[in-house]
Amino acid sequence: MADGTSQERAGKPARLRAVLVLGTATGGVGVHVRSLARGLVARGVAVTVAGPSAAEEHFEFARTGARFVPVEVSAGSRPTGRAALRALREACADAHVVHAHGLRAGLAAASVIGRRPGRTPLVLTLHNAVLATGPKAVLARMMEARAVRAADVVLGASSDLVDRARGLGAADARLGPVGAPAPAARRDRSAVRAELTVGARPVVLAVGRLAPQKAYPVLLDAAAKWKALAEAPIVLIAGDGPLRDELQARIDAEDLPVRLLGHRGDVADLFAAADIAVLPSHWEARCLVAQEALSMGVPLVSTAVGGIPELVGDAAELVPYGDADALAEAVAALLADPGRRAALAEAGRAQALTWPDENDTVAQVLSVYEELGPR
Repeated sequence: MADGTSQERAGKPARLRAVLVLGTATGGVGVHVRSLARGLVARGVAVTVAGPSAAEEHFEFARTGARFVPVEVSAGSRPTGRAALRALREACADAHVVHAHGLRAGLAAASVIGRRPGRTPLVLTLHNAVLATGPKAVLARMMEARAVRAADVVLGASSDLVDRARGLGAADARLGPVGAPAPAARRDRSAVRAELTVGARPVVLAVGRLAPQKAYPVLLDAAAKWKALAEAPIVLIAGDGPLRDELQARIDAEDLPVRLLGHRGDVADLFAAADIAVLPSHWEARCLVAQEALSMGVPLVSTAVGGIPELVGDAAELVPYGDADALAEAVAALLADPGRRAALAEAGRAQALTWPDENDTVAQVLSVYEELGPR
């Protein structure tokens, strides 16, 4: 990687140096940071990705041409440790801009670059809403406010996140849609279905971490109702997380037509095998799963939360959050109506063409960097 500092001493234009900071990530945030790193490197930016070693193992940021620095940014309620902050401070020492992804990463980045005049500019992308309730909500709001007020520019992945940042006192909050990589199945539908041993049964697919935000207990409630259908679907859930044992115990106890697949590296293949995708979440921004489903022409039934309505428009069936009856009825109606499924598949592909792609996302982020960084 070129040394921008030595270039400056030689009187040559400095190569823009950006540090991307993230915390624990197994899904959309990591996919976005990898995409951003790849696109920025291709445009001549010297990129360093700082984050947990597990994230590098999962997403292989170094393969994009970026430098990876292990920094164990805390994902829990405890502050990021001193050793991690020291490593992050060193990684950011000669950066022109630091770009944090998520609340924890934003707080860690703000703590190491400070708020003194002339310090390194900080960009914060908010990918998720903070859904804490009760006493935890007060602390969460304070942490949100600290993070957004420390940033020179806040990019919200959906309009409600932008409004939230402005309400918390952000100096500059803008919509920063996250373009998703175009999914492509590597195997055909029949091969994937044969591997999954689903036979001719309809497949309802959910993809996402097994965590409270995804509201999988509501999906299990709906699956219990589908058992009575003449052609009962099999529900496949791809993902892992802290609720796995709890969900599996309920599936076994109630003999539900649901299978937990664990983490999968072939999500596009799973979409190719699915008849319907479901997203029962409590909240989502520009959900990567929703983007993949519509791009691949898989009819989607989702809760009308966060940024989902503005993302999908009329190209998906939307139901209220937490309403298992509405979810069950919407899926059952689609299973009984091939014409409606075909119409949603066509509408989904058309809607996907209106979204910013990865190049658009990188171009917007780079324009922010250049606005804040060296001329």
